[in-house]
Amino acid sequence: MAGSERTVVWFRRDLRIDDNPALASAARDGAVLPVFIWCPADEGQFYPGRCSRWWLKQSLPHLSQSLESLGCPLVLIRAESTLEALLRCIDSVGATRLVYNHLYDPVSLVRDDKIKKELSALGISIQSFNGDLLYEPWEIYDDSGLAFTTFNMYWEKCMELPIDASPSLAPWKLVPVPGLESVRSCSVDDLGLESSKDEESSNALLMRAWSPGWRNAEKMLEEFVSHGLLEYSKHGMKVEGATTSLLSPYLHFGEVSVRKVYQLVRMQQIKWENEGTSEAEESIHFFMRSIGLREYSRYLCFNFPFTHEKSLLGNLKHYPWKVDEERFKSWRQGMTGYPLVDAGMRELWATGWTHNRIRVIISSFAVKFLLIPWTWGMKYFWDVLLDADLESDILGWQYISGSLPDGHELSRLDNPEVQGQKYDPDGVYVRTWIPELARMPTEWIHHPWDAPSCILEVAGVELGFNYPKPIVDLHIARECLDDSISTMWQLDTAEKLAELDGEVVEDNLSNIKTFDIPKVVLRETSPCALPIDQRVPHASSKDHNLKSKVLKASNRSSICVDMIRSSKMEATSSVANSPVSRKRSFCETAFHVPSYSSSAEVHSHIQDHGGSLVGPSRYLLQEAGRNYVDEWSI
Repeated sequence: MAGSERTVVWFRRDLRIDDNPALASAARDGAVLPVFIWCPADEGQFYPGRCSRWWLKQSLPHLSQSLESLGCPLVLIRAESTLEALLRCIDSVGATRLVYNHLYDPVSLVRDDKIKKELSALGISIQSFNGDLLYEPWEIYDDSGLAFTTFNMYWEKCMELPIDASPSLAPWKLVPVPGLESVRSCSVDDLGLESSKDEESSNALLMRAWSPGWRNAEKMLEEFVSHGLLEYSKHGMKVEGATTSLLSPYLHFGEVSVRKVYQLVRMQQIKWENEGTSEAEESIHFFMRSIGLREYSRYLCFNFPFTHEKSLLGNLKHYPWKVDEERFKSWRQGMTGYPLVDAGMRELWATGWTHNRIRVIISSFAVKFLLIPWTWGMKYFWDVLLDADLESDILGWQYISGSLPDGHELSRLDNPEVQGQKYDPDGVYVRTWIPELARMPTEWIHHPWDAPSCILEVAGVELGFNYPKPIVDLHIARECLDDSISTMWQLDTAEKLAELDGEVVEDNLSNIKTFDIPKVVLRETSPCALPIDQRVPHASSKDHNLKSKVLKASNRSSICVDMIRSSKMEATSSVANSPVSRKRSFCETAFHVPSYSSSAEVHSHIQDHGGSLVGPSRYLLQEAGRNYVDEWSI
């Protein structure tokens, strides 16, 4: 034994033996006490969903068996307070040191900071390590020392820096701390990760498709690098089948390290270069961008910790989101009347998984067609995805909603029919998840509402009865989106006028209450069985307080007169009759459209607008990172 230190190793989302810097450090310095603490109270509104908790329940015994084979079992603790549980462990074995690997989501950042301060004040040595990233968020800044706000600039900077991609070796032996028997450990069942018999029966379906655990993660990685990586770039055009690496849940739970992924991919790249396999270059490029996006999601959360509840771009705080519970329910249940969207939502409900491209399509539909608050969609993804990852979901939903400087244009509206023909040209994916349309000819599968009545009759489809009509027509969605953007800019101008009177304007999202998505229960039936009803969020009665508050300054500008008229509309009413041409002319002539040429300019807007980015046409930054979230998961 290299030292006599007694160290508590705090496992979180680093459930592996190999390349675990916290575990390796503790093993080098003396005796160890490996601990995993399950504290639901610490998770708050981001309590993990059913599929995510199922994965955790399978992974912990796998880790425990590996640790026990090295000489030291994993202590499992269910606690009301993580801090108190750690203190009890430290006191029970006389430990003088706590080690753990970094996490970067908003919940963990606050908790870890509190624990570090409390234990340091008690004389406990605290040491944390990078076990999750190639680059720490505080290592990458521009020449002015400011955080990057576009992915391409960030990733280009990363590529200029050296990467320490050599994974740390797994310890060959662990020495348990004296007094280990005095620490009370519970079973994995006692953690309460499956809260009902219904969840247990539903989770049995997941075991058929997935094998959690760090050794299985390494097998999956090796399989992908050997057989899937070469065709990775082509798979972006296919939404059916296992066409991605399927590594994202393993990476989220830290069952495989990103350093190991990078190392194996680079070794394969060198091998292909030596063999002259030129077609591999594009796939390597796309996969490394996926790794980069995962890095960037942590980078954004660390440098802009408000992004789980506020848009990065400050002008979005005036966006008139529609607090429409019925539309939100139709979207969740896969009953929007747009086949590709509905197929994606039903697959998500049934399996906790969808292809990257489908994630982009269904999230874009929610925020652009239905004008549902992006925070609702993000929370729903968190609750149902098997690979739910808060940082990645924040990045994805902010990007899709136009909340990032290099995200989708706020006015962008993708046609689900066109996307269906592009990504599911034969209708295989839609037929798999929507049995109502199983007999529809391929010609009409993505737009059944246009099919002749005789075709619908033969296919057994009765629109509005066994399959819904489109929840909103494309041209109506276009006009509603344009109207919302126009209203946003009018409110943005009114806020500037109101500020002259010293008024403070709230973010529209702050008036939308948070909510709980119910636990998902799956029936062992066809993959497209419709979901049972769900609870939906409640609209705040103060949804329009912001508008009335801002309008006090309306007498200063004729612009505000128009804005007053438009602001009297109900949040869920149709705005199809608004003159689109007038709105576009208004937006083009009434506002100065700035552009950001550097991070410094972007950050100056953050400081001027209470911590968020702002500016009516940050669209000029689109070219810096267009379409990068097409690789939502790895």
